[in-house]
Amino acid sequence: MDIQPAWGQDNAAREAAQRAAVLAALPQDAAKRAFGLVASPAPGPARAIGSYAKGCIAGATALSADGPHWQVMRPSRNRAWGHPMLIAFLERLSVTAAAEAQWPGLLVGDIGQPRGGPTLTGHASHQIGLDADLWLTPMPDRRLSAAERDDMAAGKLVAASGDDVDSNLWRPQHRKLLETAARSPDVARIFVNPAIKRALCRDAGADRDWLRRIRPWWGHDDHFHLRLNCPRGMPECQDQPALPAGDGCGAELDWWFTPEAKHPKPGPPAKPLRVSDLPAACAGLIEGIER
Repeated sequence: MDIQPAWGQDNAAREAAQRAAVLAALPQDAAKRAFGLVASPAPGPARAIGSYAKGCIAGATALSADGPHWQVMRPSRNRAWGHPMLIAFLERLSVTAAAEAQWPGLLVGDIGQPRGGPTLTGHASHQIGLDADLWLTPMPDRRLSAAERDDMAAGKLVAASGDDVDSNLWRPQHRKLLETAARSPDVARIFVNPAIKRALCRDAGADRDWLRRIRPWWGHDDHFHLRLNCPRGMPECQDQPALPAGDGCGAELDWWFTPEAKHPKPGPPAKPLRVSDLPAACAGLIEGIER
């Protein structure tokens, strides 16, 4: 779902070099190039267009870099843009998580680009302004500098074996944060590392319906990927299929700990999406834009 680069010192410079290398290899009509180089949102009312992994957004708004209960990370990426419904949801979640999960504040990773679409580096999804990565590292009790936000590493919660969470790091507040987010009917799915899903299944107790929205996926050992349903009355937006019945804690979860899942065979390299592969309305969002 998400492919995050390794973080350490001078990450903004490293990512800039990676972006330049990607650009040099892309065809001129690649959607990554077209959308990845636009620095401002498309004007007009908010429209989520297409699917989470093949689409774009008009009328996106940016989450403020700082709020009472959040801070936006990786500011050099300019990926704090999303549908206004998502931005409002994140602001509400930060308050609710503080009150109900005793979570000191959200560190917000990537949301999306100003006009959505495929990113030059990283994600396959996050294209229509309804996805957000939220770190599983609690917000510190001070405001981080821009350099710290670009260079700070998110803390991984999964044990080296990959079979469970690290008991020295996993806290009840992590479960409460994920439960608080997953209980909202606006949430379509939350992607976490399978080991984190295993811990949630073990700790959830009798009231387990919210677990349906927590889905295991590769990676996601230091953050969770929150995805909202398409807004009502937005026919250009394509929802995912309905979630399967049950809490997802049985054989479905056990598969993720098999050799087949832990060591998947690499598939053929994916061809970059071209602008013509996206919904027709997406091309109109970048026509005449100088990049």
